[in-house]
Amino acid sequence: MPELASDAVDPLIDHLVALPPVEVVYTDLDGTLLGRGGSVLRDADGRPSLRAAGALVAAAEEGIAVVAVSGRRAADLRHDARLLGLDGGFAEVGTVVIRGGAQHHRWGGCPRDLADTPREALRVAGALDVLLAAFDGDIRPFEPWDAGREGGHLLHGRIDVAAADAALEAAGLGWAHVLDNGRAGGWEGRADVHAYHLVARGTGKAAALAEDLAERRLTRDQALAVGDSVEDLTMAGEVGTYVIVANGHGEEGAGCVRVPGRNGDGVADAIDAVLAARRLRPDLRSRG
Repeated sequence: MPELASDAVDPLIDHLVALPPVEVVYTDLDGTLLGRGGSVLRDADGRPSLRAAGALVAAAEEGIAVVAVSGRRAADLRHDARLLGLDGGFAEVGTVVIRGGAQHHRWGGCPRDLADTPREALRVAGALDVLLAAFDGDIRPFEPWDAGREGGHLLHGRIDVAAADAALEAAGLGWAHVLDNGRAGGWEGRADVHAYHLVARGTGKAAALAEDLAERRLTRDQALAVGDSVEDLTMAGEVGTYVIVANGHGEEGAGCVRVPGRNGDGVADAIDAVLAARRLRPDLRSRG
């Protein structure tokens, strides 16, 4: 069991003690659980570190499920979750749910009679073509990471999301929309390039989380989420506690707490606080 979390996370511990014990932690991967280079064994600066991995082990010992929430492809996330010992995950910003060796698509408002996957339905309906034409030269498929997706399309460049959604609406495709996933590299000579997800409305990380909690028969107060991006912030409304890592977007308040650690150190801060809150509750007994 790790030592009691530092004074810097005392506000988080105080918040958690007042709630039912956390049974599940939802965590983003890139920019959150994983350090530089996408490794759980390196910190935000690239230094070797066991802290994030140790926190995952400590959560497992206490019987707390940890679920990955990511923009990564379903095939990739399935392997990531297995290697990290996680209890499944939500891939492609919540459009594909992986749990117990099985997976299913979340369609949202996407018509199901167009194709076998939401991604292909978006293409057949013309949503991808609408965006590429409306923002010609400013956006393109984000290769090689777009290939092989099932829930949507991954693009990059620099566009106005409201204008993109308006273009889709004007084309009669208001059931589709664009999510800004923040800064991304890979476009030589272009500054301030972002990654975007073209998905169906009614999908996303928050919707997948709410569905998962219902399947687990847990209340929102029994769940904690950790993230760094604007899309991750949408999870705050579905959980009793949302933790912002030090490098993340968002403001504290109403169940949102910022921790001092960056990337995996921030996830470790959150899990340490969950375990510390359990030890401070005399009604709980370790299930490790």
